[in-house]
Amino acid sequence: MKYNKEVYRNITLITQLGIQMMTPIFLCVAVGVFLDNRFSTYFTLPLLVIGILAGGRNTYILASSASRQTKRKDRKEDGSSPICEEEKQTDK
Repeated sequence: MKYNKEVYRNITLITQLGIQMMTPIFLCVAVGVFLDNRFSTYFTLPLLVIGILAGGRNTYILASSASRQTKRKDRKEDGSSPICEEEKQTDK
């Protein structure tokens, strides 16, 4: 039985998105809890917000990169030129 490479690629992408979203959150919360226990301060909440923003940024970058790669691959399979519509209009 032959498996489709796209299925594996999508599973990998979903896994990477989850890991890249959760890692900064966990690290920032861990640092915040450590600092709270060590210095009796309230760093956990601001660091949690920073972790969420960093995870969202990482996820956005990975998703946009995967989208661009898919578009390039589709263009190659269709046989269309990589020149975008704007460039075609400026050449006229």
